[in-house]
Amino acid sequence: MKLLTIKEVQEILGGRSRASIYRDIELNRIPLPYKYGGRTLWRDDDIDQMLNSLRKLVRHKGGSDA
Repeated sequence: MKLLTIKEVQEILGGRSRASIYRDIELNRIPLPYKYGGRTLWRDDDIDQMLNSLRKLVRHKGGSDA
């Protein structure tokens, strides 16, 4: 398990803005981050699981596997 910074999560999610990421957190689209010593961090496992769930959803709905 690796802890990811907001910048790393932004890169993984295709360059999404900080505001978009925090909006997605409020809408339960992105897993909640952990607070550690004033830093906001995500477990890479949580982000991977979220992305895998989205891929399955897209495949189930007949979309492309991007």
